[in-house]
Amino acid sequence: MHIWVDADACPKVIKDILFRAADRVCVPLTLVANTKLKHPRSEYINAVKVDAGPDVADAYIVDHAELGDLAITADIPLAAGMIEKGGFALNPRGDMYTSNNIRAALSMRNFMDDLRGEGVVTGGPAAFSNTDRQRFANQLDRFLAGYLKGAA
Repeated sequence: MHIWVDADACPKVIKDILFRAADRVCVPLTLVANTKLKHPRSEYINAVKVDAGPDVADAYIVDHAELGDLAITADIPLAAGMIEKGGFALNPRGDMYTSNNIRAALSMRNFMDDLRGEGVVTGGPAAFSNTDRQRFANQLDRFLAGYLKGAA
């Protein structure tokens, strides 16, 4: 298993949780962004700088992901690509995307995108909170515990 992080918009606090988790459970983690990113020195953590442009990092992650890999992303089309490939996706607020909920999430995303395209002000997401951080950490721990149990 490999953890892929859509790192351009991922909150620093979430990256810090991921760095500790990768080292704790000895799982490779790759940050993917169109800027150079700093990360702790670790045999399990690396970063890839991709060209600038819409969805370039997303395409890199889906192209390089394998069955059972996990993507950390708030990008629903990237999450859908991971699920289609047999992987998993977790957003920074702790929501796990699955084959059971990804279609509904894509439909809502597309609906909201259409509204914005018509000039409707839809507002943005709520500010990232400590509750979001805790939900993410808990969901990641559950996922990794299941992975470790399956690998044993």
